Amino acid sequence: MQSDVSTEDCTQPVRKYLYGGSVDHTVARRLASDEGDEALSLAGAEADPDSLSAATRLRRHMDADLAAAALDQISLRRRAVDKIGPAGADMLWTRDGLEQATRGDVSRWRAQCLVSAGFTDVIDLGCACGADSRAYLDAGLRVTAVEIDSATAELARHNLPGARVLCANATEVVDNLLADAPDTTVVMMDPARRTGRGRTWRLKDVQPPWSFVEKVIGVAPSVVKLGPGVDRSQLPDKPVTYVGHRGDLVEATLWAGCGDRWQGDRAVLVSSERVLELPGALPDPQVGELCSFVAEPHPAAIRAGSLSAIDDSLCMVSDGIAYLTADTPVDSAWLTWFAVKDVLPLDVRTLRSWVRDHHVGTVEIKKRGVDVDPVTWRRKLKPSGPHAVTLICTPARDGANRHGANRDGAKRHGARAVVCDRIR
Repeated sequence: MQSDVSTEDCTQPVRKYLYGGSVDHTVARRLASDEGDEALSLAGAEADPDSLSAATRLRRHMDADLAAAALDQISLRRRAVDKIGPAGADMLWTRDGLEQATRGDVSRWRAQCLVSAGFTDVIDLGCACGADSRAYLDAGLRVTAVEIDSATAELARHNLPGARVLCANATEVVDNLLADAPDTTVVMMDPARRTGRGRTWRLKDVQPPWSFVEKVIGVAPSVVKLGPGVDRSQLPDKPVTYVGHRGDLVEATLWAGCGDRWQGDRAVLVSSERVLELPGALPDPQVGELCSFVAEPHPAAIRAGSLSAIDDSLCMVSDGIAYLTADTPVDSAWLTWFAVKDVLPLDVRTLRSWVRDHHVGTVEIKKRGVDVDPVTWRRKLKPSGPHAVTLICTPARDGANRHGANRDGAKRHGARAVVCDRIR
């Protein structure tokens, strides 16, 4: 594949590359050169690259711009190893690029999905520093990466040995790239989800525009990485995976033209050891009596509508409220369990008395479906003592239950605080 767009021709302004100040295209190129390798080697010997003494020592060997950039890179690389994995230690980063990069386990999972689907080539539109594309390369895929920012494109070229990296506007080059691409090519898109007001879940705010994403989906197999809070009703009728990593819901991934690997939406839980999947868009479990244990499902399972697929012995504590209950905890990576100690009206004075009488000094507050500000309530409860509890604040289902949730003036259809011990 050929293109007339090169890094040298790119005149886009630097929009992200911060080390406490802007680093221009020239400094980015120096970092990616032999000169930069030497600077990074010296900076890597510093125990605290953020210290003034480290900067002073490095400036004996190089100018201030390169010294500052090299020291910041070492700091970023050490953080990148925790997020990306070992590959992060030899990559070059921007602060925004690292903050917004996909976690390494998730990038590797997605790369293996593409390999399993029979793809051989990836066109990564908006590659940033190249965290996802690095995983594609490591999985044996051929990569063409496009990045609009000239400094970031220099870093991506360093980070993606063997890839073709273009500094270009993706909307202007995608047609040519697809025209030259083999049939086993998939397009990766990660539209920017930040505006001047901060993070956004609205499709009309993403860049490149959602109309461009829809155009690409219509002509080529595509994978679109989106924020987990995106409105599912606004997305095309294509499979969406809600991806969990550790305890977090990290993204919603739209798959278009990727075969029948998934039939409909899924919840996916990714770790370095295994990948778990649940079918999504299912009816909720039935509402049942509050039992001896309450479970908080992983947010990926909640967002995908997968609660019924976890275990058919589980009931919901209240209609539409994503807490589950059972007489015995079910061993599942999708669930965090709590043992019920008491059930009280959702009333600050009642709860404060309970906390005082039981010498509770640490209160974890979880809530769904009720108007509770955990920070404010924790302050009002005035915890003091050696013990810890979790309060699960939730609407009550009709009628009483075995724990007496409607005693002491709690109303039918009211709200309750389920006092629990977290099971570790």
